[in-house]
Amino acid sequence: MFDTAHFISMLPDIWKAFQETLLMIGISLTVSIVLGLPLGILLFVTDKGLFWENRFIKTVFGFAVNLIRSIPYIILLVALFPLTDLIVGETIGPVAASVSLSVAAIPFFARLVETSLREIDKGVIEASIAVGATPWMIIKDVLIPEAKSSIIQGVTLTIISLVAFSAMAGVVGGGGIGDLAIRFGYYRYDNTIMIATVAILILLVQTIQIAGDWFAKSIDKR
Repeated sequence: MFDTAHFISMLPDIWKAFQETLLMIGISLTVSIVLGLPLGILLFVTDKGLFWENRFIKTVFGFAVNLIRSIPYIILLVALFPLTDLIVGETIGPVAASVSLSVAAIPFFARLVETSLREIDKGVIEASIAVGATPWMIIKDVLIPEAKSSIIQGVTLTIISLVAFSAMAGVVGGGGIGDLAIRFGYYRYDNTIMIATVAILILLVQTIQIAGDWFAKSIDKR
């Protein structure tokens, strides 16, 4: 049963956990965009038939991306404890969890960017090359503008995935909504907190999806 009085008494803890979740998502999303976007572009432009075709770079970075993506997040989280401790000086808390979240999100977003760029008509790229555009000009003025709506959808999907990953990080002391659900909802059999945390995660994901879809459509001028 849902205990309203208990829920109200737990609101400070729920709010703190929600803020920790937003912190984890904010840090890891920023890192994934800053590093994942250029990585995705690199994977695309070094492919066969493109203006920076390079089989070695494509193979090496493609293998690295696939390697990280093949590891379940909970295992990756534990495996990166030494790196996390080296970077932030601890292995628990939302900032520490952001390290593994970032490592998981970078290749995920990079593949989404690469897929978005593949949707561009090759004729547009060939026309840009024909008029003498430099590789940087093609990337900046053709690839990114043409794929921006799809990339925004990729960002939305990445955020939603990070919400799920951040909940898993709570299992090993990462903080956030997942940690609250485990400590109270699972270990203490607190149905009120379990229902509340599930409801919060559902509302968060739905809000992100609606906002992402709206933004992607608003910038799509095709």
